[in-house]
Amino acid sequence: MELPLGFNFAAGYAGIRAKEQDDLALIVSGTPASAAAVFTRNQVQAAPVRLARAHLRQSRGKAGAILVNAGNANCATRTGAKVALACCQAAAKLLRLPVQQVLPASTGVIGVELDAKLITRKLPELHADLCSDLRKENFDRAARAIMTTDLVAKQAYAEVVLRRGTVRIAGMTKGSGMIQPRMATTLGFVVTDAGIPTPLLQGMLNRANALTYDCISVDGDTSTNDTLIVLANGASGVRPDPAEMALFELALTGVIETLAKAIARDGEGARKLITIEIAGASSSDAAQQIARWIANSPLVKTAIAGSDPNWGRIICAAGNAGVKFDPAKVDIDLQGVPVCRAGLAAEFDDAELKEKLDAPDCSIRFALQGRGKASARFWTCDLTERYIEINGSYRT
Repeated sequence: MELPLGFNFAAGYAGIRAKEQDDLALIVSGTPASAAAVFTRNQVQAAPVRLARAHLRQSRGKAGAILVNAGNANCATRTGAKVALACCQAAAKLLRLPVQQVLPASTGVIGVELDAKLITRKLPELHADLCSDLRKENFDRAARAIMTTDLVAKQAYAEVVLRRGTVRIAGMTKGSGMIQPRMATTLGFVVTDAGIPTPLLQGMLNRANALTYDCISVDGDTSTNDTLIVLANGASGVRPDPAEMALFELALTGVIETLAKAIARDGEGARKLITIEIAGASSSDAAQQIARWIANSPLVKTAIAGSDPNWGRIICAAGNAGVKFDPAKVDIDLQGVPVCRAGLAAEFDDAELKEKLDAPDCSIRFALQGRGKASARFWTCDLTERYIEINGSYRT
């Protein structure tokens, strides 16, 4: 699928990672774009998060570039703020942009000083590569450059046919562990050539985020660096009519959902993507709270890892969510098979259901009987011994 017009990409190895693998990416719009973003809710926030917030305020929601490094979170260090600013200043000089229009993002190890010169020395090479004819190849390379423990690069695309013409959307994301964005180390960057004013774009992102990145978890840990940015540069010459904004938002949300689900599927050590559906809750917040507790339960996640239809763990996790409900009015399905009705065991074939749970995609439906009409959808992954292996040696 064709990439959005007016954007260029570059990536390279700056020496931040110990292993020689691209660790620096640059996303540039030919003209200043409307910019919307959401960031981590962790009280400990990395220097690039704080600086990106400030730049968005100072530029009044305009951005011309995103500068991303992997291998070092630039968080909880003595020089973090100076490093983030120096890197943005170097990029701004090369791109002839106000420094406030460069948005930084970092991912990697926390608490290790980052040498700004590693990035600033590499930037001229990336800048020279921006005008390459290999736009798609550079986009793919940038998506790989931002990875840490990810096993696969994560991308999504969409085209929207509007009355005045076609607009394009493309996104990349990374994340595999320390994932419970609640906006993990989660980074997401989406670009579109549609003309969308910043206030409208921010509203679209807020709503999309609430249904996607806010509804994934691998291990329940919210990172210090979570960043999700959308740029809309209008290079297509097409601005959706007011009546078409909902259509565009639907496509944008679809791209962001695809990226978010890819993170859950690629959770550290994961073998299965788990989709959790909640129905009949008293409110949307209550539904999401129940879903989140089920998703974050190690007992539920390990049961799915072992293809064990142990629905007792699910109702137990829901009961810990702090949401009032009558256990005698709970129905639970696994892979579409009723395993609990009215809070009691339903008859099912253990061996048959265990085989169904061996699939790479697993579903849990938790429904409350009664007057509640609120629902939620949440994505997580199973928990295997490989998660411990990865995180037991992440820094060393």
